[in-house]
Amino acid sequence: MQNVRRYADIIASLEGLMWLSLAWSISLSVHIGSTEPTLASLLVIGALVVFCWAHRPLRYLLRRYHIRKRRTDMWIHTLALPLLLAMFFHIMIDALLGGAWLPPKMLLFNILASAGWATYVMTLLIKFVIHGFKAKKKQA
Repeated sequence: MQNVRRYADIIASLEGLMWLSLAWSISLSVHIGSTEPTLASLLVIGALVVFCWAHRPLRYLLRRYHIRKRRTDMWIHTLALPLLLAMFFHIMIDALLGGAWLPPKMLLFNILASAGWATYVMTLLIKFVIHGFKAKKKQA
């Protein structure tokens, strides 16, 4: 059971990193005026999706309950909260400073989503260490 949770944590973390790379590539594409970073990111994501669909053991692993639960936790940290916070901070900065200095909403979302993903990964690492100590105590 512990291995399933560990695999679920790793898969959810990598999936979050994959979506963050897409979001940052969109911001980079807008900044440089070229669609190449976004297309490269979409190509990598598409290859990973095809590989996950075609590789039978991985497909069965991704269907398990713990994977879906961990993905939901990841989505809350990297999508739901950053979207709400980015909207709130954008409105507050606009109200306080006016439209003179206003970062793009996508950049604000990317920063908050990256912080949310880092929080998610650090939480998983802390849980892993705590479970490791508990397992060592039970063995002793």
